[in-house]
Amino acid sequence: MVPAPRADGDRITVGAMRAIMIREPGGPDVLHWAEAPDPEPGPGEVLLTVAATAVNRADLLQRQGHYPPPPGASEILGLECSGTVAALGPGVTGWQVGDEVCALLAGGGYGERVVVPAGQLLPLPAGVDLVTAASLPEVACTVWSNVVMGAGLRAGETFLVHGGAGGIGTHAIQVAKALGARVATTAGSAERLARCRELGADITVNYRTQDFVAEVGAADVVLDNMGGSYLGRNVDVLARDGRLVVIGLQGGAKGELNVGALLTKRASVTGTGLRGRPVDGPHGKARIVRDVRDRLWPLIAAGDVKPVVHDVLPIQRAADAHRALEDGQDVFGKLVLAF
Repeated sequence: MVPAPRADGDRITVGAMRAIMIREPGGPDVLHWAEAPDPEPGPGEVLLTVAATAVNRADLLQRQGHYPPPPGASEILGLECSGTVAALGPGVTGWQVGDEVCALLAGGGYGERVVVPAGQLLPLPAGVDLVTAASLPEVACTVWSNVVMGAGLRAGETFLVHGGAGGIGTHAIQVAKALGARVATTAGSAERLARCRELGADITVNYRTQDFVAEVGAADVVLDNMGGSYLGRNVDVLARDGRLVVIGLQGGAKGELNVGALLTKRASVTGTGLRGRPVDGPHGKARIVRDVRDRLWPLIAAGDVKPVVHDVLPIQRAADAHRALEDGQDVFGKLVLAF
């Protein structure tokens, strides 16, 4: 594919594209706009021209050198994107060049073009524009696979998600509410908690001044991104037959587990990740994407679950977006980077 001239008259090397690259592990300033090899779709893959991507905490960890991509994945940042189908690899059916889609990625979303397995493509949800759709695949697949497919959240149960103001939290609150659960969440300020209540949270806890165990009482399902530092209290807050799902380590990798409490409550603790899953198979990304398309996309089309985008920045300002997410206090929902 021969790249078209830039709007400013600049041209890039034939067989190359532009992407946000990492000079070396470090702070946001190591991100820069540079040339990268132009990807080509292989069997079962689709080439997308990227319209937008979104920033996830995993991107920050990868930039710092703490979260390398799985074998075979792009070294370029970006775990989700939206865009237009530019080419189909051998054996791909059900998609056409020109289709507007969004996609779950193992990497590459911060580039002008990206290759993705066809099983990880999603149509745009009804009523969601192309740029906003970039904010959905990672949070949608993370929340749905863990809360619904894994923990089996049911109507009438109590659901607790930590970090309700973040991308995962804002999405999880709405999904749990749409499924008929009683929803509790934590956040660090009165303003952010008020906005969580607007999304449907029934119980809001300021983690700086309140004890979520005392405020929530008992939760059937807990979605946790803190890891070690919250492990003990998360077990304390579980109801009988409760399910704790740990998806992040913002509070450290190690904690003390009261196995006696687990036995008494008949509770379970699960640790899961999304990026390193295989494409196919019973635990693969393609199965998750199908379930999201069949069961979650209708909730978005109906307006029961809405994308929460804090801001849209040009891709060249990726470093600014990383700084904002690391600071955290002024960001509610997702930060989107548009091409």
